[in-house]
Amino acid sequence: MTTLLSTPSLPVMEAFYTLQGEGFHQGKAAYFIRLGGCDVGCIWCDVKDSWDINKHPKIGIEQLVKTAAFFPGRLAVVTGGEPLMHSLDELTHQLHHFGFETNIETSGSSPLSGEWDWICLSPKKFKAPLPEIVSLAHELKIIIFNKSDFEWAELYAAQVNKSCKLYLQPEWDKAAVITPLILDYIQQNPKWQLSLQVHKYLNIP
Repeated sequence: MTTLLSTPSLPVMEAFYTLQGEGFHQGKAAYFIRLGGCDVGCIWCDVKDSWDINKHPKIGIEQLVKTAAFFPGRLAVVTGGEPLMHSLDELTHQLHHFGFETNIETSGSSPLSGEWDWICLSPKKFKAPLPEIVSLAHELKIIIFNKSDFEWAELYAAQVNKSCKLYLQPEWDKAAVITPLILDYIQQNPKWQLSLQVHKYLNIP
């Protein structure tokens, strides 16, 4: 008797075509895949609805990628939640098959899976990243919530590889207060660059 294997699926909070609003790839057309489930629990998280993995429908990877491929852009950004709570090998395999550049936005707190052309690491104090992911990051993005986060940023800047891009990004709700501090800090420490959530200013997804 032959056992049929079901199509692999992932819990998807939302998936949409837009522009990347922050970090190194800011301004590029991108298909976002936001996966449900997070065990990090940042108090200032702006997508807390993603945390409960059971709230989000499971969508077959084949269907998910074919929908993404309908759009002309070939940058796929997988985010969450914490996307590395899931095995992403099949997802990235199929995305590459359709010609996508694969990007992930992660806290790095779960083991790495998938084949990534770009890893954006955004470590959180609530659950530290794994050292092996820190060393592989192409982009380090630190969310600045208060002044002590600059010291936190330097802690990880000292651990990433030499070619890793370094970004400081104000926490959205405190941007009016924090952004001037970041501007001053970058002028004194020019290895860093400013990342803004431009999509929020433009009111796009």
